Amino acid sequence: MTVTDQTKELIFNSKLISRDLSWLKFNHRVLDQARHMDRTLLERLKFTAITGSNLDEFFMIRVGSLYNYIDYGKQRVDYSGLRERPFKKLLYHYTHEFTDEQRSLYNDQLAPEYEKNGIMIASVKDLNDEEKKMVKAYFKKTVFPMLTPMVYDNYHPFPLLMNLLQIFAVITKSKSKAVKKKLSFIQIPQNLPKFFEIERENMMVFVPISEVIKAHMNKLFRNIEIESLSLFRLTRNGDFTLEESDDIEANFLEELKQKLKTRKTGRVVRIEIQEGFDSWLKSALMNRWDLSEEDIFEKPHGDLMDYTALWQIVNHDEFKASQPKPLKQSMPLLYPDDGDDDIFEVLKSRDILMHHPYNNMDLLIDLLEKSADDPGVLSIKLTVYRLAKNSRVVTALLRAAEKGKHVSVLFEVKARFDEENNIHAAQKLQRAGCFVIYGISNVKTHTKLLLIVRKEGNSVTRYLHMSSGNYNEVTANLYTDIGLLTSDDTYGKDVSEFFNAITGHSLPNIYEYLITAPKDMRQQLIEKIRIEAENASQGKKSGIVIKINSLQDKHVIRELYKASSAGVPIKLIVRGICSLRPSRKDLSENIEVFSIVGDYLEHSRLYYFHNDGDPKVYGGSADVMVRSFDRRIESLFLIKDEKVRAQAINILKFNLMDNVNSYVMNEDGSYSVKSQDGQEPFNIHKAFYDLKPEDLCDNCLID
Repeated sequence: MTVTDQTKELIFNSKLISRDLSWLKFNHRVLDQARHMDRTLLERLKFTAITGSNLDEFFMIRVGSLYNYIDYGKQRVDYSGLRERPFKKLLYHYTHEFTDEQRSLYNDQLAPEYEKNGIMIASVKDLNDEEKKMVKAYFKKTVFPMLTPMVYDNYHPFPLLMNLLQIFAVITKSKSKAVKKKLSFIQIPQNLPKFFEIERENMMVFVPISEVIKAHMNKLFRNIEIESLSLFRLTRNGDFTLEESDDIEANFLEELKQKLKTRKTGRVVRIEIQEGFDSWLKSALMNRWDLSEEDIFEKPHGDLMDYTALWQIVNHDEFKASQPKPLKQSMPLLYPDDGDDDIFEVLKSRDILMHHPYNNMDLLIDLLEKSADDPGVLSIKLTVYRLAKNSRVVTALLRAAEKGKHVSVLFEVKARFDEENNIHAAQKLQRAGCFVIYGISNVKTHTKLLLIVRKEGNSVTRYLHMSSGNYNEVTANLYTDIGLLTSDDTYGKDVSEFFNAITGHSLPNIYEYLITAPKDMRQQLIEKIRIEAENASQGKKSGIVIKINSLQDKHVIRELYKASSAGVPIKLIVRGICSLRPSRKDLSENIEVFSIVGDYLEHSRLYYFHNDGDPKVYGGSADVMVRSFDRRIESLFLIKDEKVRAQAINILKFNLMDNVNSYVMNEDGSYSVKSQDGQEPFNIHKAFYDLKPEDLCDNCLID
């Protein structure tokens, strides 16, 4: 399958870049990290595993959504200018290109490094006699009892084949000529490890569990001839929507649980098959699930069926010494070093900007735990999008409820792939007496807010945390995020009003420091872009710097194009999807787009507007996405304190200075590694650990 010159020209002439094609470029940048020879093999395998899980999710959600249009006859035109079916062909062309690149990198550059790193991936036939006995015993005691051959014939319906599991299709025939061929399926259970492990001297041997089963398949089909054995893996549509319900607690949660089941059984959108797959069987499966050749991804023998299996090697205890040592986290940059451990007193004297993972999340957890025990604390309100599995946040809230404090938690139970974890945690808190809200009907609550109300003498003080990241102490060590801790009462009033709006029926007219969605975030950002354009047209100083995960909203993109034409210098730091086309003559000549991909997942959101020398800087939860403005509850907060604002501006400056993890987006939507131009390497994922308060500028501006 090739892309015609006409299609390429149509895509290039569009002023907007396809969200899905842009996402594939992001996964290329992640895969590029696995090429870096200065990384350890385990780090390179980690990035390869990430590209595998990314691609699984892409097919489940983005391709699944596209199939919703195709299967139900709905129309859409992609930003590329293509309708549904032509766009699907284009998308699959590029996903096939990506998987070829992924396979080549793994087999040609990574697998040859295994032996010198004490790793071996082997089939059963590669083992010695003693090791084969170990495999046989493991199969007999552990694997065999878990396997269930599922026959498909005139008397047995086609079995339910599960999403993302490896499956054997077995064609057998009886020694009796009276019995025709039969087709059976064997799914490899999800709770089996991907590899059986054997420890040799100076070597860990990993035998794929599929190879273990394949070597002993005759135990499942006694006195039957196995004519062909084919290994494959399905990806199903995981994109679903929920109907609005008046009875949120009952109907909504029940519907969500039912929808989660469909994620395991939804429409097949991809089949990965091992080379040598039975041709008759391949045709039968394609007919059954209405698939074409482009939906089939063939894996050569020796290649891994599922690159997420590499996590078992990456996280293996045997190789912990080979992993890079984490750098030492510190207290937030502006936190006093005079030994005062009363965070309430600190926050009454100053605002604190936390920057993860360079600052440990313990300060925030300590605030929650202290609030749970403090007799003066009256209430705690929190929004939850994603939590750690064994969350200290939940433990602190449970303790607060047990001590009689009012605890309100808005759980977003529609947070994709965290739905079940969030439902479990929400019900646990509800049983403890917390006031729990299970999301808001047809929008997702993505804002990250914490409000603590404390009685102090005859008055009440509100302590707040507003963040770009989740209340998840695990990902806080892996994602870059910012969070503002404050007791400023203007923030307190705004956030109190916002909680009343999202948990009740209040409709505040205006916030002083907050910008919220779905109310008016798009329009307020557009107005700020227009101010910069007006300043530029009047010869005043102007500039826009935005750091986000994704940029896709066409209304904001058009305003950025207009601002660029007015002479506003615009620098965008967009980790993933970017639908804006930079550096195009008479459209976006003054717009530069960078993407930073490295040791940490860039997750911070910061918006900087020069404002003729009086910069306005916002942080918060929102990207520039249609969903962020129209289908999510989001918030951006003005960073008012001058020292905190200087720290936020410094974060943006460091991002623009990075020449180790940074890629430059080209006009055609491709990316190039940012040139160092003879400068010293500057790696933000290390530089922030060395930053000191005295390094911050007094009057920070970005030219």
